[in-house]
Formats: sequence, C-alpha cells, structure tokens
Amino acid sequence: MSINDKLRRQLYIIIFHADTPAGKAFDIALIGGILISVITVMLDSVSDFRLKYGDWFVAIEWFFTILFTIEYLLRIYCVDKPVRYIFSFYGIVDLLSIIPTYLSLFVGGAHYLLVIRVLRVLRVFRILRLAKYVSQANLLLHAIRQSRQKVTVFLFSILVLVTLFGCMMYLIEGPANGYTSIPRSIYWAIVTLTTVGYGDIAPKTDFGQGMAAMVMVMGYAIIAVPTGIFTAELSNVLRNNYLSLACRSCEKDLHEAEARFCSHCGARLPLGTVVKPVKAHS
Repeated sequence: MSINDKLRRQLYIIIFHADTPAGKAFDIALIGGILISVITVMLDSVSDFRLKYGDWFVAIEWFFTILFTIEYLLRIYCVDKPVRYIFSFYGIVDLLSIIPTYLSLFVGGAHYLLVIRVLRVLRVFRILRLAKYVSQANLLLHAIRQSRQKVTVFLFSILVLVTLFGCMMYLIEGPANGYTSIPRSIYWAIVTLTTVGYGDIAPKTDFGQGMAAMVMVMGYAIIAVPTGIFTAELSNVLRNNYLSLACRSCEKDLHEAEARFCSHCGARLPLGTVVKPVKAHS
C-alpha cells in the first residue's frame, strides 16, 4: 500500500468513522464548529451586535467557511467513490454550507443562508449511536407514505371548498368590504377555515358573518381528518413491526422484535419460538 493510500485510509477512518477515539473527537469538534458558526450568523442579523462586533463576525464566518471547505475537499479526497458522496444527502448539505459565504462576495446578504449549516448537526445521530431513533423516524415516514393518497384527496377537497367559499364571499361582501378579488377572497377562506384568523379581512354584512361562522366551525371538524388518517396508518405500521410473542407469565403479546423481557411484568420472553409479524387489519 502506497503512502497516498495509507493517508487516504487514515483520513477516511477519522472523518467517516465515529467508533474510534480520533473519529469521535473529529465529529464532536466538527459539530462544535457548526454550532458556533450558526450562532455567529444569527447574532450578525441583530443590528446592535452587528454594529459592535461586525468585523469579528465576518472574520469568524470566513474562518469556518475556509475550514469547512478544506474538510469538504478532504471528504472527497479520501472516499473511494467521490461522485456518490457529492450527490449524497450529507454531501449536498456539506456543499450548501460553504457556498453562501462565497456567494456573498457577489450577492449582498447571501451569507445569512449559512444557517443551513445547522443541518450538518444531523451527524450527531451517527456519533451518539442513535440508530434506533432513526429507525423510529423511518416508521413515521412510512406511515406518511402510506397515507399520502388519502391526504391528497383530503387536500384536494379542501382546495375545492375554499374556492367555493371564496367565490361566495366575493359575491356577498364585494370590494367595498375588502374582498377586492376572488383570489383575495380565497385567501380569507383559507385563513378562516384553518382557524388562523389574521383579521386583515373581515365580513361586514350579516349574511357574510353567518357564512364566516359556518366556515370557522367547519374548520375545527376538518382539522381532525388528516390527524385521524395519519394515526390510523401509524397504528398499522406499528402493529406490523411488533411480534405476536406471548409472555408465559402474564400472557401479554405484541412485543418488539428485539425484546427479551415482557414490557408488562418483566419476565423473560421465550426464546427459539417461531414468531410472525402481526398483520394489520384492512
């Protein structure tokens, strides 16, 4: 193995592996630098701090940008397939975290986009070995994918409703009461149906106020629909990820696949038993 290959291998272990002392120290230092740089950008947006410490903020921003640029180039250098890393999620985030500073040389205010660096803190899941939390997040994403068709139909229905309500309020109230166009009336319908209620437009006629009250009450009922859809799909996903393994002590079933003790009584679960995932009822 050549010196160049050894160097690449060593850099790869330090930069991409968190199971070694050097790799863990590198990742912790990296996350600390990311947090400091993001806090600096936030403080720079406060006028009082910018007037007093503006030069320091610029210096810190460029220091971390150059540091992260070197780190990005080293990642490309030490991986076997640079293109795969460049177009991976972390590769894109790493690139986006350094571009704004260079872009600010040509476009004013672009450096505030550096707050995207906070996404790099997601590496903490790898450092702290929180893979189980990531798997739980995958369950949520799976439930969202399973409910996307129902939610799409629901959103389309809402779009039809707010269009109808907007057109009706345009006819009832008219430009004299602030409903100057159908799109603006639809905006009012969306704000009212979602119970946000900015109050920038409000009906003045009795008929218009009666319809507004109806839309508000309907909004409370509609909010529960997507929540119920997602909850039902999540319940199905969770049931499919539990095993029908009964405890011999208390006879409780539906334990997690990796469970070794009963979640109800604490007794050891039987080993060597053939188990099958519980199928969700359609």
